[in-house]
Amino acid sequence: MKIFLNNNAEEIPGEQLTVNELLKYKNFTFRMLVIRINGELVKKTAYETAEVHDGDEVHVLHLISGG
Repeated sequence: MKIFLNNNAEEIPGEQLTVNELLKYKNFTFRMLVIRINGELVKKTAYETAEVHDGDEVHVLHLISGG
């Protein structure tokens, strides 16, 4: 499937996958992430069930804290 991940076209195997599967596939291991699919915020509790489909626009942002 073809998605837009952080404004870049990406070709991902399969027809759909969950947010957790996408994070694992792309090796995103940051602890504090904000995920949006087609502009909709995905809560961390929904990462196992929220699905990414062909043509979706996905934004994965990692938050950095410090002083």
